This record gives sequence, C-alpha cells and structure tokens, in this order.
Amino acid sequence: MKRRYLSFRRVIYDAFGHFDQADGWALASHVALSSLLALFPFLIFATTLATFLGASEYSDTAVRLVFEIWPENIATPIAREVANVLTVPRGGLLTISVIAAAFFATNGVEALRIALNRAYRVKETRNIFLLRAQSLVFVVMATAGLLTVSFLLIFAPLLINFAEEIVHWVPWFSDFRAPNDVLRIGIAIILLAVGLFVVHKWLPAGRRDSKSLIPGIVFTIVCWGVGASLFAAYLESFGTYVTTYAGLASIMIALVFLYIIAAIFILGAEINAAIFQFQKARSGIRGAARAG
Repeated sequence: MKRRYLSFRRVIYDAFGHFDQADGWALASHVALSSLLALFPFLIFATTLATFLGASEYSDTAVRLVFEIWPENIATPIAREVANVLTVPRGGLLTISVIAAAFFATNGVEALRIALNRAYRVKETRNIFLLRAQSLVFVVMATAGLLTVSFLLIFAPLLINFAEEIVHWVPWFSDFRAPNDVLRIGIAIILLAVGLFVVHKWLPAGRRDSKSLIPGIVFTIVCWGVGASLFAAYLESFGTYVTTYAGLASIMIALVFLYIIAAIFILGAEINAAIFQFQKARSGIRGAARAG
C-alpha cells in the first residue's frame, strides 16, 4: 500500500511539476482563446456543410449538442450569440468565407497540438502543411460526427415510439427507456471521450499505446464535470462578471470556463506522460537489477 502511495505521489508531483515548468498556465490561456476563436468558424462551417448536404434541419441539434456538456448559465448566452451568427445568410459551401471559416477552425486544433506536444514532452518534426491538412481533417470529422449524432437524436423519438409498440412483447424493455435530455447528455459525454482519445492518440508527435491514454482521459472527464459544476455554482453565488464586464460578460465567462477546461485537458496529458516516465524508469531499474 505504501509503495502504491509513493508511486502515485511521484506521478502527481511529476505531472503538476512539469505542467508548471512547461508554462502550462500560459498554454491553457492559449488553448482557451484559440478554442473560443475557433468555435464560431467551426459552427459556421458545420452548419453550411449541413445545408449543402441537404441536412439543414440537423444543424440546430448539432449546435445544442456542442454546448450540452457546458453549464447552462455559461452555455446559454454563447449559444444565443452562435444562433444569431448562424442565421446570417451565406452562399454555397465553396465560398471564400466558408473556406476561411474552416481554416480558422483548424487554429483551435493546432493550439491543442502545441499543448499536447509540450505535455507529452515530444518535439514536432512533421511538415507544417501536413499538420494543417490533418487539422482540417479533424474539423471535417468532427462536423460529420456531430451531424450524424444529430440525425440519430432527431430520429430517436421515432425509434422510441416504435419500441413502445413492442413493449408488450418485451416487457423488460420499459426499464431501459431514458428521457431525451439524459440521452443527449450521455451521447455528449461519449463524444467527449471519443474526441479526447482521438486527439491524445493522433494529434501530438510520436506514438502512444491506446491503453496508456485512459488515465488522462478519465481525469479530464471527471475534472471537467467537477470544474464545470463548481464554476457554475460560483457564478450563481459570487459571480460579478455582469457588473464588471457589462456587455462582454458572456464572452468573459466563456473564456474563463474554457481556460479552466484547457488546464484540466493539459493536466490529463501530463498525467499520462508522468505515468509513462515512471514506468520507463521502473523498467530501467529492473533491467539493471537483472543485469547485475
């Protein structure tokens, strides 16, 4: 038990120590600002693509899904501004403005890459054009994923109604039915977990075993929920953003929230890297012991 405690403490000290030494707080602010700046271009590109594909009715559901795992008092003002932006008429998919939106959306991906490279203690050696192309692929994949899930959520009530028709044939099915809100939140959490796995696995330089990514992903999801709840409670009880920032309050609240989440995200990668370093050191000691 004592050995496990010492190992755990060593990993935590290494993770938080390297986070501080590698300018983790500054990187978190960079990721937060880049993510906020990339959010609107990404949603513009996603909704325009949905319209181009004849699936404009799914775009509103996709936007709601993006903010599903944000606290309500943080997400509502931003979602309202997003809705105002998305109601502006635009041309076809291949207009300059939409292409520019896709490009600017990749800046958020690049910010995540920089933070992950620093956290995993690796140096980027890949071609800059290849990296930007990969970021664009990530944006398109995220768009396709959101539209697919939105399609499923829209048709979920129809599937539930169909299932209710056969409940009398399968009585135990009624025990597994869940409200639509619970379904959306559950799917949003699954999407978050999948997204975290993808960016940890393929975004930074080098290669990582899939199993080794689990601790950091779990840490991020759990701390995301705790941090979001605490920040929402703070806003309800002690927040003075409206009186301090007036009309900019919603943007400042979102930026502070994203800063907290970005710090948690980077710490998740730091924990994975610290565990890897600890296991590598332990393997080296065992190898030296065998050789001796």
